[in-house]
Amino acid sequence: MGSAPLRSVRLRPARLRSARRRPALVSAAAALLLPGLISAAAPDVRSAAAPVFEQQILFKASQDPGYACFRIPAVVKTTKGTLLAFAEGRVNDCSDAGDIDLVLKRSTDGGRTWGPLQVINEGDGDTHGNPAPIVDRETGRIVLAETYNTGRTDGKNCAVPCDRTPHMQHSDDDGLTWSKPRDLSDQILPDHWNSWYATGPHHGVQLSRGKHKGRLVFGVNTETWDGTRVTANHAALITSDDGGDNWRIGATDTYPVSAKDGTFRQKPSEMALTERPDGSLYINGREQDGTDLGHRTHAVSRDGGDSFTGPFTTIPDFYTPQVQGSTLQFKGRMLFAGPADPDRRRTMMVRSSYDGGRTWDSVDRGTQVTADWSGYSDMVLADEDTVGLMYEGGAVDARDEIRFARFTEDWLKPRRGPDPKTADRARGAADAAVLGGARTTPGRFGRAVAFDGTDDAVRLPFRRELPLGTVDFTASVWFRYDATSGEQPMLWMGGVGTNQPQVWLRGEPEQNRVSALITTREGMTPVRTAVARTTSAYDDGQWHQAVLRRGNGEFSLTVDGVRTAVADVPGSVSRTSGFGVHLGQKLDSRAHFTGALDEVRVYDRLLTDAELAAASGRDAILWLPMDRISDRN
Repeated sequence: MGSAPLRSVRLRPARLRSARRRPALVSAAAALLLPGLISAAAPDVRSAAAPVFEQQILFKASQDPGYACFRIPAVVKTTKGTLLAFAEGRVNDCSDAGDIDLVLKRSTDGGRTWGPLQVINEGDGDTHGNPAPIVDRETGRIVLAETYNTGRTDGKNCAVPCDRTPHMQHSDDDGLTWSKPRDLSDQILPDHWNSWYATGPHHGVQLSRGKHKGRLVFGVNTETWDGTRVTANHAALITSDDGGDNWRIGATDTYPVSAKDGTFRQKPSEMALTERPDGSLYINGREQDGTDLGHRTHAVSRDGGDSFTGPFTTIPDFYTPQVQGSTLQFKGRMLFAGPADPDRRRTMMVRSSYDGGRTWDSVDRGTQVTADWSGYSDMVLADEDTVGLMYEGGAVDARDEIRFARFTEDWLKPRRGPDPKTADRARGAADAAVLGGARTTPGRFGRAVAFDGTDDAVRLPFRRELPLGTVDFTASVWFRYDATSGEQPMLWMGGVGTNQPQVWLRGEPEQNRVSALITTREGMTPVRTAVARTTSAYDDGQWHQAVLRRGNGEFSLTVDGVRTAVADVPGSVSRTSGFGVHLGQKLDSRAHFTGALDEVRVYDRLLTDAELAAASGRDAILWLPMDRISDRN
């Protein structure tokens, strides 16, 4: 690759590319005055001590003519301090397998202003995408891994199997010109990776310490096709020890796809790589449609990407939809950027880990970038004190535009101490977190927990006993409320949205009812849902007991002895999706309970009324007396 010829792409127009460029001012004050800029969500910057947050639109069809859509951001900083922002320029529409070019913008002032769009790899009717750039800090070279497939004109996805092949090009002049792309199939596309292949999309890394210092690493995800179906998913690291001239397949994790029903445990994909301070590699990937709980999965390599220390493991209570996300080591923490809604691509948020990605801050501890739609992202150290975040966003759709935000550590929420707790007295359980300042109140049995309808909640830490799966269950909740409007979530277990397995109980006073819902998934078939509803909202300010049951082919809701039953829907209530257990709060934080809850129990078996009355809370998988909050009166 060192001798590959360079070809100039300096400001080369593509199709109807306009020479006019919008000024790229980025302060919050300027955003209020100039079109095309997004108003910052943090205070305007007036001094060096003030938290900095500023952002602008970087790629958008209306300001970069010749493209219908821009997607798949990736960003790096060169050895000369230039920021290189890559994206897919989608010519005809926003589909994934159409006529797609790889495009680039450069910034020489830390992302405050940007130069015009450059086309560095023209699809010419085919798909050239999935940028995964890496900077070689020893030579200054920027290498760019990418993936090709035959383009379509009908807006549909690539056929299965898809003819995806890895390619690479490089720049030796700070991103001004780029070499002719070369096919890497002979090095990193073995015969059995023959159905799907994707580089990145996220910047790769160059290892800075240890035995393999100087090594270049990026991630790929692939599939195997046996002539009739996909038989396996693979996640792998690709490494080079000679500056990108030659590449090899390193650490690989493989998950078979069931011939019986098409299920698989995991499909780690779109992996974000970060070198930790101890020299190990942390890999955080998208997880989609596997039977393991969670939309994020992670793994570690301690030998420079040659192998993983163990298989990928999902993070069930890391709330994010099925989407690519980005990571970055920044001062004393590791950052994750991605949408925070567990179901839909919206609410871009930056969350922190203080232990190298082993655990992550929950959504309520994260810092929100935008409340509107958002999708793929990448991050870069714009300078020692400033992070650059490049992400998809939009008021109507996450694919409306690609934005570039700059922020300092002071803009991020500071590390918070432990939350107040309320006891979960089930055997082996840890206490539940009490959020939003919820307090105790007179209850049905001694004290209860009152919720203000704004941000109060009780959230249980994940443990393997909580997901109910396919078993029969019984859940009992004592509730009191007098709200006359809105969703009133009391108990939520599982995912959220119409396509995620879940179980919940909520008041719906405007419809004069209390509802209980169960959504299940079986094999790879669509989810099925059953709902049991009362004929009263029970919003009279008095204490009532609600009991949810699954068993004997029925799903039922009983309130104060009045029972409503519907046919059960077979399958798992805790599979594939993210997973959380909340009291007083919907899993996506978009609805909160106004009232009080007491004596909440969940059993992993079907109980009659008499058995429930006699059952010990110690035998439950969840037992919250709700009688005390630590550090509260």
